[in-house]
Amino acid sequence: MVEVADRPRRLQGNMGVGELVMSVLAFSAPLTTVAGFVPVLLTFSGNTGPAIYIVATVILVIFSVGFTAMGRIVPNPGGFYAFVTQGLGRPAGLGGAFLATFGYAIIGFFAPPFFAITVQSYVQNNLNGPHIAWGWYALAIVAATTALAYRRIDLSAKVLTAVMVLEVLIVIIFDVVSFLKGSPAGAGGASLSLPWVTDSNIGLALLFVVGNFFGFEATVIFREEVKDPEKTIPRATYLAVAGIGVFYAIAAWAYVTYAGAAKVQGDAKANLGGMFGDALTDLVGRTFVDIVTVLLMTSILASMLSIHNVAARYLYSLGTDGVVPAPMGKVHARHGSPHVAASLIGALWAIGIGIFVALGSDPNVLYARASGIGSFAVLLLLFAASIAVFAYLRRNPTNQSAWKTTVAPVLAAVGIGVVAVLAVINYSDLLGGSGFVTSFCLVFTFALFVIGMVVARVLRDRRPEVYQRIGRQEL
Repeated sequence: MVEVADRPRRLQGNMGVGELVMSVLAFSAPLTTVAGFVPVLLTFSGNTGPAIYIVATVILVIFSVGFTAMGRIVPNPGGFYAFVTQGLGRPAGLGGAFLATFGYAIIGFFAPPFFAITVQSYVQNNLNGPHIAWGWYALAIVAATTALAYRRIDLSAKVLTAVMVLEVLIVIIFDVVSFLKGSPAGAGGASLSLPWVTDSNIGLALLFVVGNFFGFEATVIFREEVKDPEKTIPRATYLAVAGIGVFYAIAAWAYVTYAGAAKVQGDAKANLGGMFGDALTDLVGRTFVDIVTVLLMTSILASMLSIHNVAARYLYSLGTDGVVPAPMGKVHARHGSPHVAASLIGALWAIGIGIFVALGSDPNVLYARASGIGSFAVLLLLFAASIAVFAYLRRNPTNQSAWKTTVAPVLAAVGIGVVAVLAVINYSDLLGGSGFVTSFCLVFTFALFVIGMVVARVLRDRRPEVYQRIGRQEL
């Protein structure tokens, strides 16, 4: 916690609605999600998976109503950090920022081990190449995303947009051929079921599904780097949330259709990592799957880059406010990027890889746990943001409708709150048991919010000038 000696330059960029939506979609990485995480969802939910996506979409579209309404009044690039600060006060805002920085950094850590698994298998099985330890592949992707995140956001946006178009096309092909071929005889067909709060593992299913939407916060975080933010941000937010939900619901339904409603959950449990590839091999042939495998590698890169950019901008905001060392708030003179913050995120990921390699961790287990732990932290932040939106709009009346300022924020807070409670109840299953590690991760996540509040109180007493800046109050 240091003084900010000089006001930093503002971040720079020129993204439009399309590029902003693609940057958000890249966060969940369509091909990576369909190949790596929809099967995880199906192990929890079976043929209720598509409906769970729709439920989450409805909740988050409703949240977006209040979110964009508040965004018109609070034109701030601090994301949920700024929104929680405005609605619930600076201590809660700083607690939210700590949750966000930790959560996004941990979510992004899913990519190195998942990328390593994918490349390692391809090199050995398809190219008859040598066995190379997964840590080296993991370090390679960290180096690549750090180099891109270091530069101007427009470069990242162009890379993400190009990759997203190819990914979406592959998933659409998978959907179409799955629906055309249908499920095996006697496997239950393509029938769907609605989820219920008493369903086993419903909390984990919702946690993974809601996690696929988290990148939509980037529409606000990139405010300084888009053109005409007053129009671009609301349009991109609605398009991103609705598009993500429908896109993945259809993909989950395609899995159900291919395997059969009665078999899909068992097949997902038995072949978690290979379910997508095996289905494509059966449906369209081995050659096509080889092409898809290469695109999956770029998909993982795109997802990690998107998350890297978001995590770096949270750290940048904390540096700008003076809560963390001032270099974190520096802007590159030529690229207009938060280059120091982006470099630190990359360095932390590299250190994490070294630690887990030394511990002999299984990358297959590591990627799912990293995503789940990080998603839970951001889910808590999202819940705090939903309450903050309601509180702020009630305290600051506008000429916007009651639906935008009261009804939608209340419904969103209740819906997200239910998801959070269910996730807590089922949290032990996320890490495969109820041991010390599970309890520690759960307590630590909640403690981050409390620590942030305590730090804010200390700053209020000892560094009031820094306290006043919390939540990107000075732009």
